[in-house]
Amino acid sequence: MLPAILACSMSPGRDPDFSGVDKLLAGAVRSGAFPGCAAAIGSSSGSYWTGGFGTLALDGKTAGKLSLPAAANPGPGTLYDLASLTKVVGTTSVVAALIQRRKLSLRDKVSKYLPGFAPASLKKKERALKEKVTVEQLLLHTSGLPSWRPLFESCSSYKALLKIILATPLETAPGTSYRYSDLGFILLGEIAAKAGGKPLATLEKKLVFEPLGMRETLRNPAAALKKKIAPTELDEETKKYVHGKVHDENARAGGGITGHAGLFSTTADLALLCRELLLALKGKSKKLNNGIIRNFTGRKDSPKGSSRALGWDTPSEKSSAGDLAGKKSFGHTGFTGTSIWIDPELDLYMILLSNRVHPSRKNRKISEVRRAFADAVITAVKKSEKKVR
Repeated sequence: MLPAILACSMSPGRDPDFSGVDKLLAGAVRSGAFPGCAAAIGSSSGSYWTGGFGTLALDGKTAGKLSLPAAANPGPGTLYDLASLTKVVGTTSVVAALIQRRKLSLRDKVSKYLPGFAPASLKKKERALKEKVTVEQLLLHTSGLPSWRPLFESCSSYKALLKIILATPLETAPGTSYRYSDLGFILLGEIAAKAGGKPLATLEKKLVFEPLGMRETLRNPAAALKKKIAPTELDEETKKYVHGKVHDENARAGGGITGHAGLFSTTADLALLCRELLLALKGKSKKLNNGIIRNFTGRKDSPKGSSRALGWDTPSEKSSAGDLAGKKSFGHTGFTGTSIWIDPELDLYMILLSNRVHPSRKNRKISEVRRAFADAVITAVKKSEKKVR
């Protein structure tokens, strides 16, 4: 399948040659890294390049089963399941907005908003530890909570999901070790709802998406949008593809409204967020506070050696940021095959959305593609800067 390469716009003064990125992503489709992908590259000034490659579904037969056009190409308007990009695009952004409005503090204890997290019925030692867990530790993944549990096996509602997580014992003392935790971000989403006085999904719209003009970023897409949505995995039990519903089983069990996963979005929408973050770091955003965004996106080295910022990640050995990203870069990935990386020193964002779990999560070729994509983009941008000089 030939790639669908979309028109690009360039910022004044730079004209990067992204032919290497074209070749890389078209080759990734041919090698089976994913059926298709949409990508976007730009700066605080606007878009450099957007591209779509491959198809939405694995093949024509599968497309037919999903009522998708057989040759439908991904593009800036294609909706992808963001998976864990939800943690930064939605939950982290809402927390930052609430802090900006002084409705929440990084130092706030989890138990302040969720008393069931450290109830009087707990043993004294365990309760004392849980009472120490803060919002900041949830963002840094240092709360001591487990990484993951198959909650979907016993839960069929958000309320039931939350109840189990609140009662889950800590595995380590708060602040002492890094453990990437979906459970922690589910709690963080609920804390945001309590502090903001509205459900997380409503806060995402009102505090983040609507102010930035992100009209295609949403949860639980309507059935009418399915033709714009890239399908994900074949469910081994139902023998049907997950399509238009969140791929993450725990998020699905929680009604698609959890803080760790559930958002769908497009490269066009995500570019709006990326640009505003870059503007904020320059002190030029009218919507995001410079100091707060700088704090959220800077590496904390807590505990020592961790690459995490607040919600976001920063480059580390063999990370999806590749080998060339600057030290101030920050980004995140999603299990379904999505990623964002932002390099403030280059005034650059790189978005790659794919459905690499279609038809199976066993396909792990995305890891090398992400790294190569980031390196190819940065190489092109740096070459163009040399020409300008």
